[in-house]
Amino acid sequence: MADLVRRRLKLVVGLTALAELVVFVAVAAWIGAGWTILATLATSALGVLLLTRQGSRALADLRERARSRTHPGTELGNAGLVAAGGLLMVLPGFIGDLVGLLCLLPGTRGLVRRALGGIVLSRLPDRLRGPVHVRSTRTPGVGERPAPQRGEPLVIEGEVLRDAGGRPAP
Repeated sequence: MADLVRRRLKLVVGLTALAELVVFVAVAAWIGAGWTILATLATSALGVLLLTRQGSRALADLRERARSRTHPGTELGNAGLVAAGGLLMVLPGFIGDLVGLLCLLPGTRGLVRRALGGIVLSRLPDRLRGPVHVRSTRTPGVGERPAPQRGEPLVIEGEVLRDAGGRPAP
């Protein structure tokens, strides 16, 4: 299992590095190598600036939760996303800068959190996922079926409100 994870991680890192290189070369061909290097340095500086601002705000929220002894759920997730976003912004590469910016900005951080949560939930075994809530409505006299005979499966009509991955049902 660990070898599979290690191989997948190497593949993702390799493909990401290749994609970053392709984008870097494309931008250099479009605006020139000097401007591309300057843009890379500027996005790294912007990443440091945003990391200090958003990071201090996230840490202040965590301290406040610790003082009030309340569960730090969202604040802890925000601090992690700010740290990951800051790292991605500081490292050279335009794709990483874009993903890092999404993690650093408060307006888009919730979108990243939901996307990561969906990915994690989809990879969890069914027994580790939360319960599925089902709402059933019955209308007397409409669609009634006779009682199932011996060996026939029991059919219960209802509406799925949320699937096993935690997402709302379509």
